[in-house]
Amino acid sequence: MQNTVIKLDPHAVERPPMLTIRAARQGDLQQILDMIALHAECHGDTAKITAVDLDRDLFGTHPWITALVAEAGGRLIGYALLVPMYRAMEGVRGMELHQIFVREDNRGHGIGRHLVSRAREHARISGCGYLSVSAATGNFGAHRFYEQMNFRAGPVTGMRYVQALG
Repeated sequence: MQNTVIKLDPHAVERPPMLTIRAARQGDLQQILDMIALHAECHGDTAKITAVDLDRDLFGTHPWITALVAEAGGRLIGYALLVPMYRAMEGVRGMELHQIFVREDNRGHGIGRHLVSRAREHARISGCGYLSVSAATGNFGAHRFYEQMNFRAGPVTGMRYVQALG
């Protein structure tokens, strides 16, 4: 048996802090809001959500969404927002991965993959038969990312109509 000697580079990059993917807590609201604003900027938009809105929808009497967060070194570096769905003709529950975001300085390290994996696990535990996600037509990087995560592109049929209720 041969011994192997490994020489360590004295200038090697420090190991990144431990990554934790967990459900959001109320103390996370401001950091999530900041990342939602950054996500909107990436798409040339401005976030209009408030802390009151997010608190109501995550932790209110009737929570509407689920937020998973990626935390490293005591700082939130990414999130995934999940919204329930339903296919009435099939009687199948689903979950929409409504938004996923990783801070720019933390991209390329697999954090998005971890968030998607945890979103998939959350959907399964919630009794869902599918996880759905959409990406803008020209967002080819997102298309590749989702395809690498075993999402299958489906046909877009018809138009989505919206009516304001307020």
